[in-house]
Amino acid sequence: MKIGVIISSNDAETCWNALRFANFALGQKDSVKVFLTGKGVEYEQMSTDKFNTIEQAEKLLQYGGKIFACGTCITSRGKESSDRCPISTMQDMYDIVKASDRVVTF
Repeated sequence: MKIGVIISSNDAETCWNALRFANFALGQKDSVKVFLTGKGVEYEQMSTDKFNTIEQAEKLLQYGGKIFACGTCITSRGKESSDRCPISTMQDMYDIVKASDRVVTF
């Protein structure tokens, strides 16, 4: 199954759970793409020892998941593109939604 995960929160626990879900789906042999929008592009800065979002994102990428991030949302926050938060477009988000069998939002 193809699963799209859209994260628009910068709450550490919410982002952590979204990424944990994405990793679980990968473990079930599903294809997973995560799109970060709005406050979701801040997920790396919200990482804590208890809710380690960076660790979850690294696992996701290591096991074949993909991460995309709204370029407008990144630049409006003065951030730069990275492997864990790559600049993408609304076209990418549209493509994820269109191609996914299921889309989950956090």
